Amino acid sequence: MRNQRLLILLLLVTYVFSPTIYDWAINPEGAWYRPFIIWALLIVAAYLFQGRSNRNEL
Repeated sequence: MRNQRLLILLLLVTYVFSPTIYDWAINPEGAWYRPFIIWALLIVAAYLFQGRSNRNEL
């Protein structure tokens, strides 16, 4: 239950700040790797929220 609340809070914060994040990522004067930072953060968040699975599951 705790992870669900954290995920909902994270989604809400992302939704609120998405215009600012989008403008930051596509700013032509910024670094070329800025969009990749956002994708890397999404991958790390997905890995952390997937939970631990039992290796003996079939």
